[in-house]
Amino acid sequence: MHLNLRIIIHLMGLLLLCNGSFMLLAALVSGIYKDGVTLDITLAAIVTILVGVVGMFYTRGHKKEVNRKEGYIIVTFGWLIMSASGVLPYLFSGAIPTLTNAFFETISGYTTTGASILDDIESLPEGILFWRSLTHWIGGMGIIVLAIAILPLLGIGGMQLFAAEAPGPSGDKLHPRITDTAKRLWLIYFGYTVAETVLLKIAGMSFFDAINHSLATLSTGGFSTKNASIAYWNDQPLIQYIIMFFMVLAGSNFVLSYFAFKGKVQKVLKDEEFKVYMIFIGLVTVLAAIVIHFKANMAVTDYHPMIFGEMESAFRHAAFQVIAVVTTTGFVTADFTAWTPFLTILFFVLMFSGGSAGSTAGGIKIMRHIMILKNGLLEFKRTLHPSAIIPVRYNEKSVSEHIVYNIVAFFALYMMLFILGALVLGLLGLDFITAIGGAVSSLGNVGPAFGSLNPLSNFNSLPVLGKWWCGFLMLAGRLELFTVLILFTPYFWKKT
Repeated sequence: MHLNLRIIIHLMGLLLLCNGSFMLLAALVSGIYKDGVTLDITLAAIVTILVGVVGMFYTRGHKKEVNRKEGYIIVTFGWLIMSASGVLPYLFSGAIPTLTNAFFETISGYTTTGASILDDIESLPEGILFWRSLTHWIGGMGIIVLAIAILPLLGIGGMQLFAAEAPGPSGDKLHPRITDTAKRLWLIYFGYTVAETVLLKIAGMSFFDAINHSLATLSTGGFSTKNASIAYWNDQPLIQYIIMFFMVLAGSNFVLSYFAFKGKVQKVLKDEEFKVYMIFIGLVTVLAAIVIHFKANMAVTDYHPMIFGEMESAFRHAAFQVIAVVTTTGFVTADFTAWTPFLTILFFVLMFSGGSAGSTAGGIKIMRHIMILKNGLLEFKRTLHPSAIIPVRYNEKSVSEHIVYNIVAFFALYMMLFILGALVLGLLGLDFITAIGGAVSSLGNVGPAFGSLNPLSNFNSLPVLGKWWCGFLMLAGRLELFTVLILFTPYFWKKT
């Protein structure tokens, strides 16, 4: 089977065209605020669009079919091409003058990780800050379309559970139903972004801060316009509650939002993953709030108990950080690594949870945890009754062995890559806590980590190779491992 290079290049060109168009939007914002970098961002947009147009023009006679091999290449290289072109506004404007730092910030944006190398965010021009937030928003929507429309096409089994009910694709062609799916999801995603922007503006944020934080929330990204992140608004609880609500929405399956808007609320309430997701967040929040209130003493000292008193403050900061970590948004209202050793360990564990499948969240995903737990418990039954056929059930339906094996393999690969990630960071000179924190945060697309990469710090202290390595972990974690790692296997490149 020969690779259809023409369609790969054509689609890369299309992505560059889209990316350049978004840069023009950032240039418009720059012009409105007269921040001095309008020409730089416009030039970056023109270069990106020209390269895209040339690529599309010379491959306009391509075959329309995409096989699996080409699909894997398009998905992985698509994210890389977006990141490679996304560095241009930073480099041309001088906001981030070095390629390594600019690429780290860009891939952290597109993968919605939110880890930053910037020491003084508030000194950046508005156009650059807006572009930074846009990279989140583009990557966040991209991952939903990928998960619901593309990955089932490539046979990424874990995604097929919910995609079976989504208006998704079939066969090996780029099916028109993918376009329908994408349109509906874009509409929901855009609608949520507008709604959060309006609510944050009403709650007291400036319009610029409101739109940037909405772009970062719905993508579960975590880039803020403030050095202190959401802690900047610790004296305005309403702003933090609004962001919490939309983080929960962004971390839930967007197909469920589609069903809810269609009036199928029962379908949402009966969804197994959604129930576990909400109960899990609730229980961990209560536990963290109790520990903070009685042990950490944070509500009394630094974090504005304000109107509702100390218990409310403890609950709010606990809920905010639990939701931010579970949904891998990575916003911070406090340094959760200073909330007693117990809570430090708890938040480390939460970084492995992830949000729902079909959401903009990173991590392993709640659905996979449910399946692994169910399959593990059923092994006891299978041991007692070796001849019996006892399938794993999810949402009251039997799940094929292929999908179960896929999920178990994903979990094993995820843990192996986490260990390898930490080992490499350790080899580069990071201490134990910082190395494991940097690895779990990058792979899970969380953002803040532990040690010298804690929520009050950033990733600028990483050595150059460390930044590129974390960038690789972000990409692998964002694209569900298999999509990226399969490119490193020799049999992928063999002609069949």
